[in-house]
Amino acid sequence: MARKKVLLVVNPCAGQKKANRHLLNIVNIFNRAKCEVITYITGKAGDGEDAAKHYAPKVDLVVCCGGDGTFNETMSGILKSGTEVPIGYIPAGSTNDFATSMNISTKVMQATRDIVEGTPTLLDVGLFNERYFSYVASFGVFTKTSYTTPQDLKNALGHTAYVLEGLQELTQFKSHHLRFEFPDGQVIEDDFLFGAISNSTSVGGVLNLSPDRVDLHDGKLEVILFREPKSLKDLTDCAKAIQKQTYDCDMMTFLKTEEVRITAPADLHWSLDGEREEGCTDITIKCLHHKLAVYQKN
Repeated sequence: MARKKVLLVVNPCAGQKKANRHLLNIVNIFNRAKCEVITYITGKAGDGEDAAKHYAPKVDLVVCCGGDGTFNETMSGILKSGTEVPIGYIPAGSTNDFATSMNISTKVMQATRDIVEGTPTLLDVGLFNERYFSYVASFGVFTKTSYTTPQDLKNALGHTAYVLEGLQELTQFKSHHLRFEFPDGQVIEDDFLFGAISNSTSVGGVLNLSPDRVDLHDGKLEVILFREPKSLKDLTDCAKAIQKQTYDCDMMTFLKTEEVRITAPADLHWSLDGEREEGCTDITIKCLHHKLAVYQKN
């Protein structure tokens, strides 16, 4: 990685503020690899996207240090810049679902070294109408937790904060009526408690999909839908299907698709990579095959 220009986008508030503690050491690793580093510290939502969009045409590599939301912003900025500059990820958030799926180290210094010593691999990206997502678009129970949990609580408790905040949603269990139309003509319409269209083996750090069923590079997204249980048996069957990672019970639907059109309630808000997306009635989600080059350990 000799003589390269690197943009380092840092979210100082992500997770337990790990980026702050390691910033000088991160820059030092890139400097010793003969890289010129431009450091950009985010101050508000949208800063990561703005910085990446502005600098992507001027650098050889963009590196994001923060949580999944910061990665989403940085990735979106690169894609909107119209360049093909690769991205490196130093996870410093509370959950780091994307890093888990990509087998990226959650140890800040190791993740930095892996970027310096690694190579880029092409990854699929999701498109929710006009907005990009790296690993998941989700709705329903527990989804709200990802963007309503206070930052100071996440900093103090890490992933446990999401669990505690999510427990409050148990008192507000509510199903939503949605219609899903797929390119092969299949239509699924029902009342659902939760749904996710993802390119990930980890969703919310709670739902883990089998690596045998998920391919981050195949041009398809995984769709998993949970209906409202009608009996204790439904819940038991669902728990067994999740535990065995078979996803074959009446309460669940699991399939792969390159695109899906969704009709949803206008007041049903979504979460894209852990960040809020306003609800709308007509949604098109597409998989953009090999859209982004992400650095991985060799």
